Amino acid sequence: MTDGTADAGLSENPSATKGQSFNTAGIAPMDRPSAITRFFMGIVAWAEKLNFRYAELGNPPVYDTTTFPWAAEVEKAWPQIRSELDRVLVRQSELPTFQDISTDVKTISSDSGWKTFFLVGFGVTSQQNIKACPQTWEAVQKIPGLKTAMFSIFEPGKHLPAHRGPYNGVLRLHLGIIVPEPPDKLAIRVKDQICHWQEGKVLIFDDAYEHEAWNHTDKTRVVLFVDFVKPLKFPARFVNWVLMNLAVFTPFIREGLDNHKEWEKKFYAEAEAFRNRPQN
Repeated sequence: MTDGTADAGLSENPSATKGQSFNTAGIAPMDRPSAITRFFMGIVAWAEKLNFRYAELGNPPVYDTTTFPWAAEVEKAWPQIRSELDRVLVRQSELPTFQDISTDVKTISSDSGWKTFFLVGFGVTSQQNIKACPQTWEAVQKIPGLKTAMFSIFEPGKHLPAHRGPYNGVLRLHLGIIVPEPPDKLAIRVKDQICHWQEGKVLIFDDAYEHEAWNHTDKTRVVLFVDFVKPLKFPARFVNWVLMNLAVFTPFIREGLDNHKEWEKKFYAEAEAFRNRPQN
């Protein structure tokens, strides 16, 4: 899953990890002018410091997957998940890019090289997509504090520049589904650790650290991409719960959910029209 650099990082005492940097060089902050959003983001900045201080498992950039006993159960579902993904990829060209759903992603990705297929986003489910991938949905239900789950599809040549997630109250899981060779051309850097995906294996990291990912192979890479609630002690656990439940009402989350709903309606309407087309 990781090379020597990453393995060495995992041996650190997590509590000794330096504090997270709450910005990334070269990436402009989100332009959200409303007073309500500015107020909410101020609360988020305060909560991030609280989350860092009261993290149950410390704050390493990359986690030992054995820390999460349920990760092995997710890995066991890989064959079924791969089979469902293959059916999704039949219409790969029609899948939305990440920035089609979340326009803020345009700060780091503006081409067609990063496509998605959402099952759930911030707790709001896509029933049509879940119906298409029931075993994948069953597998992610094993993840405590599940917030987001989707297939993340990197086309050949895609390079996602250095950036950080918007909030450190979640951790990120990647399950390698399709991982082309050679491994030296396909990786993700989290802080100063270079990690390599493996098919059927889980990688868990904190996306609040600066990270970047690249696929310099000539084939598509796909991972099951999951965000789940970071294990925290009180009072951070309570504050995080409140923010997670309020997030769905913020403009940028509502916009993403609305964009996905529009894509979903069109995608499945076209599928239905094809099924009902008169046969010659």
